[in-house]
Amino acid sequence: MVFEEKDTSDVPSLQEKNNDEESYKQSGLQLFAKLITALNSSTKTNDKNQSLSDYFFTAPGNDKVWVIAIFSGRRPRRIVNSTLLRTWCSEIIRLPLWLFEECYHTVGDLAETIALLLPETKSIHAENKSLSHYLEQFILIEKQDESVRKKFITDSWEQMNRDERFVFNKLITGSFRIGVSQKTIVNSLTKNMNLSASVIAHRITGNWDPVTTTFEDLLSDAAVSSDHSKPYPFYLAYALEDEPSTLGNTDEWQAEWKWDGIRGQIIKRNGELYVWSRGEELMTEKFPEYAILKDALPDGLVLDGEIIPAVDGKPLPFSVLQTRIGRKNIGKKELQNAPICFFVYDLLEYNGEDWREKPLTERRNKLEEIVSPFTISVIQLSEVISFTEWDHLAELRKNSREMNSEGIMLKRKNSIYQVGRKRGDWWKWKIDALTIDCVMIYAQKGSGRRSNLYTDYTFAVKDGDKLVSFTKAYSGLTDKEFAQVDNFVKRNSIEKFGPVRTVKPELVFEIAFEGIAASARHKSGVALRFPRMSRWRKDKNVNEINTLDDLKGMLKMYGK
Repeated sequence: MVFEEKDTSDVPSLQEKNNDEESYKQSGLQLFAKLITALNSSTKTNDKNQSLSDYFFTAPGNDKVWVIAIFSGRRPRRIVNSTLLRTWCSEIIRLPLWLFEECYHTVGDLAETIALLLPETKSIHAENKSLSHYLEQFILIEKQDESVRKKFITDSWEQMNRDERFVFNKLITGSFRIGVSQKTIVNSLTKNMNLSASVIAHRITGNWDPVTTTFEDLLSDAAVSSDHSKPYPFYLAYALEDEPSTLGNTDEWQAEWKWDGIRGQIIKRNGELYVWSRGEELMTEKFPEYAILKDALPDGLVLDGEIIPAVDGKPLPFSVLQTRIGRKNIGKKELQNAPICFFVYDLLEYNGEDWREKPLTERRNKLEEIVSPFTISVIQLSEVISFTEWDHLAELRKNSREMNSEGIMLKRKNSIYQVGRKRGDWWKWKIDALTIDCVMIYAQKGSGRRSNLYTDYTFAVKDGDKLVSFTKAYSGLTDKEFAQVDNFVKRNSIEKFGPVRTVKPELVFEIAFEGIAASARHKSGVALRFPRMSRWRKDKNVNEINTLDDLKGMLKMYGK
């Protein structure tokens, strides 16, 4: 298939063209493309809010629903793999695949590479189809023959301009990385609707389908009452950066352990039990242990807590939980080796009534009244830590890792349960990260706004005379530092393996991480939890980095 240049003999007048283009910009995939461009080009929350608000004011209703769905993780499944997209694009432009790969490695983003390589062929009179049209077509052709999917995608490319192709390709690959939080979506919707942010946040959560849900239905009160599974938006804490004594009198604060599991809500309504994760994934079937709670819990109840593997009421490491994450079927072995408990620490709904506006002390008292009588092992109250002085609490915090905790949560006793991340009432006082010095040995280009820079790195420690890779990291440096490392990579590449460059082992970094576990999948024998670059150690050379024995020593001390 070859893209043909359009006949321009009947080009409309300049005025007609301007009028057509102006009306064209007000709907369809182009409007979504403009939104993505605006969101990608700004780092300011207010600007993103305004761009989204403008979009929700002008976009068709079905498209608005899909935009909310896309930014809350409800994208359709991927309909083709990247190899097919590469092949089809190369066929259209008659470019050898090896040359396409060179272009891709230079650009660093597949969706953008294809958008740039395909010729501009779209006429201003081309049919302007909606965002919802394409996304619903994805669902219709997902399991159809490859030839059907190829025709739909290549025909769509021909009807699009470059910006539309870019977002179209992103939707196919599912690789949107845009800094839009649920809070940003909610705030932008409040500008166009006579509803509070907390009400909107609640209504866009839960188990709704953008194919069958209209924008009006999604935000209606009726939708909330008819969906018995609907969770509440989670309240999130800010990291405490100052000394806890700055928070004032200890009598005003409740302290709890910050557990390392999956934040979740257990809902019992209309005689049914539902388990939701913070990522708005309905996980009831993944944790069959909780089925017993269907009969044990009273109706009209929503509990907030942590999904954690535990034995005799004592949490196990997060690495144990990972053996169950992602499995479609949970067998007898997983149930025995990673028994799940729900450590509950808040009450959001009781007897069908929303309790979020009640103070924490009242919610906690009722929670204890409900949960304390239970003798079943799958649910227990999260402990409230007794303390009278901040120094005393600091000493207790030092035992966090021994308890498989990430630190301490501090909650103001009179606080209500808010929506999203708020400053002032809830703080997480995490333990200091573990750190190790290592050297960068591989580099790969990033994605999104960093797709032209080498920002994804692989690191190694010493093992005698050898270097052994043990982790990857792509965050923690400033834009200026990333640019400097990128310059080093381009000047000091040794070998090339597709998008990966082997570099001279000279740059030393301090890697911070939250936990360490044994891993047979890694050459080093260890896996790190949440690794990131905490410092570029320009004061050290490769001879001064840590060793594999140092890592194994950390594993013995802090791992499980």
